[in-house]
Amino acid sequence: MADRLRYRVWFTTRQKIVTTVLALAVLGTGIGYVVDRATTPEDRSCARGVERPAGSTECVGVNGDGYDFGVPSLTEVARAIATENATLTSDEYATVALLLPLTSTDPGMRVKVQHEVQGAYARQYRANHASNSETPRIRLVLANTGKGNAHWRPTVERLKTMTAAPDRLRAVSGVATSSTEVRQAVAALTGAGIAVVGTTITADDIANGPGAGNNRYPGLARVSPTNSDEAKALAHFGKVVAAKALLVQDTRTGDHYTDTLKTAFAASLKGAPYEPQLFTSPPDPTDEGTTANTFRQITHLICDTRAETVFFAGRHTQLRQFINALGARGCAERAFTILTGDEGSYLGADAKLDRKALKTRLTVRYASLAHPDAWQPAPGRPVPRTGGSAAAYATFLTDIARASKTPVPLADGQAIIAYDAMATAVHAIRQATPDGKHYPEAADVATQWPQVKGSLRVEGAGGWICLDNFGNPFDKAVPIVELAQDGSQRFVQIAWPVGRPPAASCLPPRRG
Repeated sequence: MADRLRYRVWFTTRQKIVTTVLALAVLGTGIGYVVDRATTPEDRSCARGVERPAGSTECVGVNGDGYDFGVPSLTEVARAIATENATLTSDEYATVALLLPLTSTDPGMRVKVQHEVQGAYARQYRANHASNSETPRIRLVLANTGKGNAHWRPTVERLKTMTAAPDRLRAVSGVATSSTEVRQAVAALTGAGIAVVGTTITADDIANGPGAGNNRYPGLARVSPTNSDEAKALAHFGKVVAAKALLVQDTRTGDHYTDTLKTAFAASLKGAPYEPQLFTSPPDPTDEGTTANTFRQITHLICDTRAETVFFAGRHTQLRQFINALGARGCAERAFTILTGDEGSYLGADAKLDRKALKTRLTVRYASLAHPDAWQPAPGRPVPRTGGSAAAYATFLTDIARASKTPVPLADGQAIIAYDAMATAVHAIRQATPDGKHYPEAADVATQWPQVKGSLRVEGAGGWICLDNFGNPFDKAVPIVELAQDGSQRFVQIAWPVGRPPAASCLPPRRG
């Protein structure tokens, strides 16, 4: 009886205390674990130098170790770049970054990006293996700004930290779209003293020029003609009669490609009797939006005019919609020619283009940045004696064959122009390297552009690159390309912004 009483009073009480202590200990451990989970930052890394920004699933940043940013079409060339980079020793190279929206979901942009990366790699390989052992050797890295270049800021900030060893970043190429985000990225990079070579930026206001306040991007060079130069080349080629022409233009502002293209086209249409026909593209111009409805109405109005030539100032999605609509026009007996800028290069790979529209007496021509037939002689079409050469293009063909196990499509010109931009970056880096040194100072590369002319020009695969004192190409060859009835891209002829090829000296005239 006493034992049972002692058990109920003493042991049971002690057991309760022990049980309570143990429970609290376990609970404390659990709380600590939960707190620890809550305070430990989430691992958002994707690869070395690459991570997912807060609120995004895209992997953005800078990498040259073979990471493909989750884009299967880039896997092969990213690995090739990594293999080439692995051959370099730490004290012999300078780095060039290729800044592009690598994870864009737009099909046309995906193709463009792939071809640009392949072209840049082809020129990296030549720089390291076929340039008489010139130094420094070149390390290539891929820099992703995300869909629509929305994440340009963290990527640019990463690039700005790479000018010292071991990276020794000396130039940024790519920079391929004339958008507000790209303009901001260029301003940030050049403001930090990093040389930039634009590939397919053509907007007139992402450039330097004469006059106070027009050197907003010190250290920027471009290998593509401006929209103004494209428009001049088209006008020289087409011999357009303003009285029989009109302009169809996008009213959305802030897109530097369309803004400057419509200004350039308007200058070519002085005295035209018709006011421009207007449409407004979505905030993301790769979206379909409702502009197809607007174009159906515009085609009725075009049929009401005496126009024969239509200048189109807009992006490729809306261009395709306009072509499809004009192909279904009521005045099918009348012939029309559409002239537009280099966004036309996307059309060949656009599955939504109505090929039947091209069989309705509708001709579509655009100013391409480069074309594989431009510098290859053909019966009745000799290669111009200046402004480029068949030999330079043949060298490119040898190099681009190394970039992929399957032939790289060249009709859109993207691989060619990226190859030439990389060649220009390499040229400037090596010209800036002092005798007895392995590599130049970063600030010295950005000062090289005024000397890229005359006998120091770059013999580009798409034509000579002779830069004026502001980093803009002078009288750059502009291939005029026509969409054939099957949707393929047929080279017509080379046009020139000044109406003729440059002199053999290739020295730009004085401006301002």
